[in-house]
Order: sequence, then C-alpha cells, then structure tokens
Amino acid sequence: MIRRSTGWLVGTLAVVAVLVVIGYLVPTQSAVAVALAAAVLVVGLTAYEPVALPILAMPALVIVQRVGGSGVDLTMSDFAVFAAMWAALVLGPRPFSPQLRSLLWLTAVYQVATLFTVIANPYPQNTVEWFHAWLSTGGALVVGWAVGRAGRARIGLTLFMVPCLIIAVLTCVAAVQQLAAGITGPVYLVWPYGMHKNFIGCVLGIAALVAYARPWWVGWPRWFAYTSFWLCALAVFASQARQGLVGMAIGIMIITLRADPDRKRSKLILLAAIPAIYFVVLAVQEQLSSDNEFNSANQRLTWYEQALEVWRTSPWVGVGLRWWVAERTQYVFQPPNAELEVLSSAGVIGLLGFLILFGGCVVVLWRMNPRFGTLALTVILARFVQGQFDLFWSSIVVTLPFVIAGVCVGAEAYARSREAVRDGLVGLDPDRELTSVGEMERTRR
Repeated sequence: MIRRSTGWLVGTLAVVAVLVVIGYLVPTQSAVAVALAAAVLVVGLTAYEPVALPILAMPALVIVQRVGGSGVDLTMSDFAVFAAMWAALVLGPRPFSPQLRSLLWLTAVYQVATLFTVIANPYPQNTVEWFHAWLSTGGALVVGWAVGRAGRARIGLTLFMVPCLIIAVLTCVAAVQQLAAGITGPVYLVWPYGMHKNFIGCVLGIAALVAYARPWWVGWPRWFAYTSFWLCALAVFASQARQGLVGMAIGIMIITLRADPDRKRSKLILLAAIPAIYFVVLAVQEQLSSDNEFNSANQRLTWYEQALEVWRTSPWVGVGLRWWVAERTQYVFQPPNAELEVLSSAGVIGLLGFLILFGGCVVVLWRMNPRFGTLALTVILARFVQGQFDLFWSSIVVTLPFVIAGVCVGAEAYARSREAVRDGLVGLDPDRELTSVGEMERTRR
C-alpha cells in the first residue's frame, strides 16, 4: 500500500513538473512546448496501452510533408513510423508469428542484396536510403503487427482511413472545381500540403482496397465500408493516376475472385474493373502513337533507355541508391519502373533480392488464412503493380501496404491467441487455421 501510494505521488509530481515547464515555454518557445506536451500525452497513453504509439502512427501514414534536405529529406510519415517501430519492438506483443518472421527474413534478404551497392558506392544518400528501405518494409511490418496483435486492428485501420477520406473529399471537390472551369486535367492538391496526383492515386487506391475487402475482424459497418470504397475510388479516377487505377483494379479482381469464407462478393464489380484497365491501355497507346515526344508515355520510354544506360556502367551492384539526387550520373530522374529503378541502383544482385522479397511475400500471404491474408496479399500486389508504371521507392507508398500487411498478420495471431485462451489450449499450433463456425464466432466476441 505504501509502495503504491509512493508511486502515485512520484508520478503526480512528475506530471506537475512537466506541466510547469510546458507553461513556462509556451510564451517564448511554443513549438518546443507543443512537442513536449505531445510527448507527455504519448507517454501517458502508453502507460494505459503499450502500443499507443503504433496506433497513433496510423493516421500519420499519409502525411507526405518532407523535412530535411540535401537529398536525404524524409517525410513526416517516415519519422512517425520510425518512432512507432521502436515502441513496437520494445513494448509490442511477443512472440512474432511464423508468418511475420518469414516476412521479416524476406526484407533482410533484400537489405543484404542492396548492401553491396552501399559498400561499393559510399555517399550519404545511398546509406540513408538503405536504412529507409528497411524502415519502409521491415519496420512497417513490425508497426502493423503491434497494432493487429494487440487487438487494435479496427481502431488502427479506422485511424488510417479517416485522413484518406479527407484527402478523397478534397480531391473530388478540386476535380469538380476544375471541371466547372473547363479544365479536364489531373488533380494536384496544395492544401493542407502538396500532394502529387500519383501520390493521391496510389494511396487512395490502397485505401479503396481496404474498404472493399472489409474483413470481419475490422468490424466496420457496411455503410461505412461502401461509402469509403466509392469515395476513394472516385478520387482515384479524379486524380487520373493510371498506376493507381490499375493497381486498384487488379486488387479488386483478387479480392472478388478469391474465396471469402465470411461473405459472397458480387462479380458485377469486375464489369467496372476490367474496362478501367482497358481505358488505361488505350490512353497509353494513344500517347505512344502521338508525335509529342514529351508526353508521359514517350518520356517514360526515354527514361527506360537512360536507366538501362546507367545500369550498364555497373551491372552487378549498380551505381547506388537514389543516384538521381546525388549527381552520380548525368541524369537526374528517378526511373519510373520498379525493376529498372532497383537494377540501376543496386544492379543484378539487388534486383534478385527485390524479386525474392515480393515473390516470397506473395507466397507467405497466399498461404495465410484468407480471412486475414487476402487483404495483405492484395495491398502488396497492388503496390507491386503500381510500381510497374511509376516510381516505386517513393514517399510513403511502400510503407503503407507493408503496415497494412503487418496489421493483417497481427490480427490473425490475435484471433488464434484468443481462441487458445477460450479453449484452454496452451500448446496451440501457431499455423492452425480458425475454420469452424464456433471458433470464428467465439473469436469475434
């Protein structure tokens, strides 16, 4: 009793002291005071919920505002995921499931493959990007795992979806304003921060897939999921980001055609997905046949040739990650294709690691229980498809699908642990699927 009273007294005095310091800093250093207050809030929430920081990082995933400079600038999302990763590693649930361990080993394979180019081409951007790539894959998986394994998948994905819906509304409003002014071009948002049309299309395409999949363990009502899907899908069309449109269409096909144990999906949605891909193909063909050598399709062909030219200077290990911002060559463009970007940056060895990473992820996620694995598989494949038509290692568009995949893997482990506790099964096989109606109903509750 005395020990508990002493603990409360010490905690109260610490809070009071921090509040006094914040009050002192507000008039002269408001930014520092706000940062300190936010830190105190996070610490307080962590005392109540150990994975509070990973949960709070979910809405920050879409903040693409950059900080820093000299070619090593990172997004606010990167900093949020970095902080959340350490919180997840220290305070997150253990042990990792076999699926998560397999995915983390696959990210390690890619990092080892690209380590050769870091050693062969020593410059700051190369080293920073090597760590950043692991944060975007392995770190993102750990953050998502902490959210899902703690049983907070619903609140985590909801916090992610809310800012996506705000971006979708802003995109649709901007598109209507442009049409009213007689402008039929793509949408670029400048508020609350600058957002490129390809960023909008890729991020909202992923958000639309999350809403369309609507796995039962997320617990969203049907009206919310359907509204979110159609709003995000409409915004993807308004952005005119072709890679986002194709990635979303492929993802819808996977979700629709793969058997779902919990619900039957209408195949009518395919009547919209297939024409969407056909529309993109026609648009590309029209640009390729155009005399304008500077349109997006023809410009990409030029960049493809120049990326291969860069690769030929160092075919095995490449010229270095983010070579286009480090003045490593005469070119200053990022190759608009995933394989060419990795090939020119990390050579044949890096490309092999890249293909092992994504091929392995597909195998691991395909073997998961479809109740949890279908969404994870879909967002990873959608990002891979998006990367065939535009920049791959860019902004947060890699981090996002890996976080969602981590949430799915964690949610499956949480469901198994709940079932084991209810049935009193201490040695529950971690690879056992929850298949019976009774198991699923008890886990839902």
